[in-house]
Amino acid sequence: MIDRIIAPVEGGVTAPLGFRAAGVSCGIKASGALDLALIVADKPATAAGMFTTNKVQAAPVVVSKDHLKRSRGRAMGIVVNSGCANACTGETGLEVAREMAAEAGRLLVCATERVLVASTGVIGVQLDGEKVARGIADAKRVLRREGHQDAARAIMTTDPWPKSCAVEVPTDAGAFRVGGIAKGSGMIEPNLATMLAFLTTDAKVAAPVLRRALAEAVVESFNAITVDGECSTNDCVVVLAGGASGVEITDATYAAFVEGLRAVSRELAILIVRGGEGATKLVTLRVTGAASLDEARRAARTIANSPLVKTAIHGGDPNWGRLVAAAGRAGVAFDLARCTVKIGPLVLFDQGVPYDDRAPDAARVLCEREIEIEVNLGAGGPHAATMWTCDLSAEYVKINAEYRT
Repeated sequence: MIDRIIAPVEGGVTAPLGFRAAGVSCGIKASGALDLALIVADKPATAAGMFTTNKVQAAPVVVSKDHLKRSRGRAMGIVVNSGCANACTGETGLEVAREMAAEAGRLLVCATERVLVASTGVIGVQLDGEKVARGIADAKRVLRREGHQDAARAIMTTDPWPKSCAVEVPTDAGAFRVGGIAKGSGMIEPNLATMLAFLTTDAKVAAPVLRRALAEAVVESFNAITVDGECSTNDCVVVLAGGASGVEITDATYAAFVEGLRAVSRELAILIVRGGEGATKLVTLRVTGAASLDEARRAARTIANSPLVKTAIHGGDPNWGRLVAAAGRAGVAFDLARCTVKIGPLVLFDQGVPYDDRAPDAARVLCEREIEIEVNLGAGGPHAATMWTCDLSAEYVKINAEYRT
């Protein structure tokens, strides 16, 4: 998924120069698994974030948004806990989130508002501030560039594996790196951003430019995935730019910077879908022939979120009628007489004519782990959009039926 001029590198969120990370267990998870991550810039960095638009916003979302505003887009560190969302926890939850930042700020010798916080896990449970404080102290002691793997594991909840990615981007002004980690498996349906993702770069970027670049990168990555159509209470994407590479992002290097951010973001986003709760198949859905880019995205989201479409894919049933029906109810320009549906390379419906004799071959395509589906809306426009989704299985129901128990 990474552009050919951009080279993947090892190191995840600490691949860029000037960053260290750690992941520790502080006792939030009863299993004793890693449950607290700390990501730190060696020097004050510019920072930007995008957060859930759910009107139910967790305490760490409220606090981090406030800190970005008060610091004018500057940060030294990010503290993340898993195992407890600290959402719907009232003033007590807000106080714990503020104390997380204050304790990290004390240990990092920086202002409280230069620390961002995030949490993930069960909603409606109070977060134990004493455990978190001990975890922050433990994490501070073991911060290192090699700590990115532990940090990636420490932010997991139902994720089947840690998600990490980094790239090096060449420019005429020199090379810089972008790295990141993410978590997410269920409650994945973007509305600005869904899941937790933390990106770093050693490029030098002014705060307004960083905010604009992040927004551009998110549109075609974290905002183009869905597992179950659920927008969570804790979702955020945060990026820190430390500048240690010496490469400054100007008009001449801006496009390369956005592409680097997008490459890492897209890879992490696809990993989230690939590891979706109960998922057995990764689906790349492309909608073409739309009257506008917005309508292409709306149609793609409607199709990708359809339980009927997702269950048909899980069962290997090439039911093109479900794809057409979902496109037709998306509220966008649509012409059935000019519509085309493809599963893999096979055209199953074209301009009002079904090709059901190809269904057995299409069923075999749907047995693959990675599937491509294309729906042309027949609206005559040049616009297209891609979303990544997965199938809906009985295992997804089991995981979420037992999430609190």
